Amino acid sequence: MSTFINSIGLANPGNPILQEDIAGFMKIAHGLDEREGRKLSFLYRKSGINTRFSVLTDFEKANHEDFEFFPKSKNLEPFPSTKSRMGVFTQEAPRLCEEAVLNCISGSHISKDQITHLILVSCTGMVAPGVELELMKRLGLEDTVERYCVHFMGCYAAFTGLKLADKIIRSDSQAKVLVVTVELCTLHFQKDYLEDNILANSLFGDGAAAALVSSSPSGLAIKSYLSRVLREGEQDMAWGIGDFGFEMKLTKYIPSLLDGGIQQLKAMFEDKFNLSKIKNFAIHPGGMQILAKVQEAFGLGKEVNFHAMEVLKQFGNMSSATILFVLSRMMKDVEIEGDILSMGFGPGLTLETLLLEKA
Repeated sequence: MSTFINSIGLANPGNPILQEDIAGFMKIAHGLDEREGRKLSFLYRKSGINTRFSVLTDFEKANHEDFEFFPKSKNLEPFPSTKSRMGVFTQEAPRLCEEAVLNCISGSHISKDQITHLILVSCTGMVAPGVELELMKRLGLEDTVERYCVHFMGCYAAFTGLKLADKIIRSDSQAKVLVVTVELCTLHFQKDYLEDNILANSLFGDGAAAALVSSSPSGLAIKSYLSRVLREGEQDMAWGIGDFGFEMKLTKYIPSLLDGGIQQLKAMFEDKFNLSKIKNFAIHPGGMQILAKVQEAFGLGKEVNFHAMEVLKQFGNMSSATILFVLSRMMKDVEIEGDILSMGFGPGLTLETLLLEKA
């Protein structure tokens, strides 16, 4: 028996914000002089990102006196606490999840009342009773729906959610599993002008995605998967809860660490996935350098990253939700046939892979 991702629905808050406008906000927030401001603008222009989305409107404002979430003071003091950021998450995450789920169901043969399991994925907010319970109420799901939460696993967490869904389907072929991932990354903006913060602030955006998973043969078949921890990068990607939002450690060495890790795992990938026969790849677009390094490590052409690059360009890195944006595009691309090897990365340094086949 096979498991299938039947449908994917997407959602983003508000309107797209130009990357150059976000750079303008950052110059104000960091209090940069003209020279440092030019450096930051250059970094944002080279990011491969044109637009991003945020639940906060402040990122598109050119004057601190117009801010709504962040203080109107020049130094952004008192800087918003983790509690205030989680207040926004609690209010906005269920609404965004609902939109993604409705978009997902509208493109599926499975109705809301058929859903038996709900898996919520997020690393940018936590609350109990959880977002998954509020989502069930909004959707009118039965209170008997089994629910699971995957928290704080970072950008690869959607892979964990999909693998859990696969195991549920394999134990109960009649199950209909809804995997919902929501990430409000921009809530956790950090104003200290440090390398980790500068990089994170230039990449991350907000979004949600929902996937319906069942044994019904349509969409993308889940064939196999592999998880591997690259411990040499353990200190290069990390995510912790601070007093003023969640704090990210994200060094410039991650692309080269991934390159080295993939080089070591090529033989394992060949044995597990028949790598040399695969033509289609869905790589988590954590940034332009990550996409380039993964492409180079496999000896592939730039065309394999077309959909990932488009997602990065339009949305930035939305942590765990991002890979479902890539897979959604690939499901709709009539020129893509056969196997798709999907890869995601996160704290650990963790490498997750998922072999799919277009049904």
